[in-house]
Formats: sequence, structure tokens, C-alpha cells
Amino acid sequence: MSRIEKIFTDRSHKALIPFVTTGYPDIETTLKIVLLLARSGADIIELGVPFSDPLADGVTIQRASFKAIENGVTTRICLEVVKQLREKIDTPLVFMSYFNPLFQYGLERFCRDCGKAGVDGLIIPDLPPEEGVPLEEMAHRNGVDVIYLLAPTSTDERIKLVVKHSRGFVYLVSVTGVTGARSELPQDLAKFIGRVRKFTDKPLCVGFGIATPEQARRVAELADGVIVGSRLIQSIEEDPGLRAAANLVKEMRAAIDSDG
Repeated sequence: MSRIEKIFTDRSHKALIPFVTTGYPDIETTLKIVLLLARSGADIIELGVPFSDPLADGVTIQRASFKAIENGVTTRICLEVVKQLREKIDTPLVFMSYFNPLFQYGLERFCRDCGKAGVDGLIIPDLPPEEGVPLEEMAHRNGVDVIYLLAPTSTDERIKLVVKHSRGFVYLVSVTGVTGARSELPQDLAKFIGRVRKFTDKPLCVGFGIATPEQARRVAELADGVIVGSRLIQSIEEDPGLRAAANLVKEMRAAIDSDG
């Protein structure tokens, strides 16, 4: 059983999965914030691998990615960050990367180095499962889960394909569009989650647009995990001392764990 799978052993416990861009605003801050998130109630932590053309991301994460690239952050450096973090925490760490950086690095070598560094999973928004089998096999040989995404527009056939190939959990994109904090959850979110539930008992985690503890609580009532990215990045921008980021995660943890 992988570290990610262990998180979902008790399905009454809903996972909180914060996202940060590796190297934003710098590597030192990334190392600090990940440790802080782990202590503040995060169950799994998503680390963005900076890329010049992040097509699934909104302005906030695009800006963070570009800043990290300006800082000279590479895929190799992202792996080194995980190695350093693994010396201090056992929290599952998942890379969110587009396919190009992995391809340029070399897929076999990348998966091997992920296993050695302690990466637990890969989320690759622009890799469809129809084309992902070779990478899946390489990743699984090195103990790394590959996590695919579903959107509200996904057909039943698409859902069947994605849930078959996803390991660890299935990433449900709450809205049609890019990442970014939003004032309201989509009205048809429960219907979307219910559609996916018909085809799998794998954990379902929802991301894109979750910005407040109350939104996190409502999502946790429907799904197995809550992913928060853009709002967390904004909190780092607002308070470089990281207190706001830690408080946001603590408040979301408390809201998710509440009885409503």
C-alpha cells in the first residue's frame, strides 16, 4: 500500500491537499512552507513543477510558476527539494507537472529519480490516459502513483477510463476552466461527484476554485479530499512570513473536521 493509499484507509477522514509551486517565491520558502503545511493539518502536499506554458492554471499559479523559472528552478531542483523534505516528514508528496518537463528530463530517469527522492504521486494535466500507459508502468515500478483528472464535461466512457488508470486517488476538476480562487462552488458539483461514484470506489478529491474554509467543508461532505492551490499561493504573496498560509490550512482542516 502506497503512502497516498494509506491516507484514505479511514474514509471518514477527509484529506486536505494544499498545493504550492516549487521555488516560489524561492526554494527556502518552499522548504519552510511544506513543513509548516504538514504540521498544520495537510494530509498530502502537491508540489508544482514550474513550466513556461501551464495551460490548466490561472493567473495566480502562472505567476508563481514564472517566478520560480526566473529563479532558475528546474525539474532536477524540484527532485532535490523532495529529497530534503523526505529527511524531515513522511507526508505524501505529489508532483503536479506538465508532460514536457518530464519528457525533456527523460521519462524512465524521471520516474526512477522520483522513486529515489520520495515522490509519491504524479498529476499531469496534459497527459490523457490513452497515452499514459508507458509512463504509468515506469512510475509504478518505482512506487509512484499516477493520478488522472476528470472534468464536469467528462462522458461516462471517459470516467470509466480515468478511474481505471488512476492510482492513489482521482482528481476531480470542480469547474470547466483553469485554476483560481472562486467566490462560489459550482451548483452541479454534487451531481458530478455522484456520476463518478457510480463507476469507482477509489478516493475522489476535488480541486480548482476552493478558496475558503466553508467551501472546503462543503466539498468534504461530498468527496474524499479537498485540494486548495491558488488561495494558498495568494496567502503566501500577502504574508511572506507564512502565518496567513498556515492559518488558512488550519482553518480549512478545522472546517473539514467539523460536524457542520
